[in-house]
Amino acid sequence: MKKVLLTCLIALVLSAGFIENSYGQTADTVKNWAKSGIFSLNMAQSSFTNWAAGGQPSFGLNGLINLTANYKKDKNAWDNSLTLAYGQLKQKNNAFGWVKTDDKIDLLSKYGRQASKVWYYSALASFKSQMSPGYTYSGVTRSRISDLFSPAYALLALGMDYKPNPVFSAFLSPLTAKITIVTDDALTESFGVEAGKNLRGEFGAYANLLFKKDEIIKNVNFMSKLDLFSNYLHNPQNIDVSWENLLVMKVNKFISATLSTHMLYDDDILINLDENGDDIFESTGKRVQFKEVLGVGFTYKFPN
Repeated sequence: MKKVLLTCLIALVLSAGFIENSYGQTADTVKNWAKSGIFSLNMAQSSFTNWAAGGQPSFGLNGLINLTANYKKDKNAWDNSLTLAYGQLKQKNNAFGWVKTDDKIDLLSKYGRQASKVWYYSALASFKSQMSPGYTYSGVTRSRISDLFSPAYALLALGMDYKPNPVFSAFLSPLTAKITIVTDDALTESFGVEAGKNLRGEFGAYANLLFKKDEIIKNVNFMSKLDLFSNYLHNPQNIDVSWENLLVMKVNKFISATLSTHMLYDDDILINLDENGDDIFESTGKRVQFKEVLGVGFTYKFPN
């Protein structure tokens, strides 16, 4: 695990330097691109010696990479974004060793052809998944509930994109294909895929709203993304919701605090439920999911 963390740290620093150099190019092939990125590596550590109030020594590490590359020339616009996040926590007396605290792969690409001053005919493609297995913990046992490409979500949509200013866009699509991928047969039914199959196709309407602004107040950058999907073919009133926020509060050039939140509701996902509060899962059900990650550490942002 230490070798993995060291490798990630080295890759983070090298990537930041490479992209900064790329950003400074003035060749014709890149002059129509606007690129930005945030690299964050946050660490948390606690230790106790003869501490009357109690506590467990722990060490945690969270990494985040958020990259955007947007092209604009004449009537053509092409927006691209990639978010990678991963976190692990180690507690001294935890029998399971390292425990995952964050895990995300989120890739989006959107092409538009200008129809009017603020509207674009557009096509959007996105892919979401995770990097490693996820577990729920009950007493001294754990159960695997997710894994790489279990699930993964691929989406292709055609519609109109509203861009009134550089910080906000609203993509609206009445024609959207969504595919849920679960490569592990043991997990398919937890994500709405029929037993014995690894794919589930849906067709419906989709909306993607994005707000991204540097310096909303001094030294504070903010990004918010809302995805909505309604399946025409099955319970269209049960709208899938994904709302993500990222707040970066700068202390100096390389030290920042980052706060990320993710609220999710998907009518097809079943959550393990502890009905009696006895640390034992008795049933499954559909619930609103929420995740929050707060950290302070090394952050590199470009352009500065």
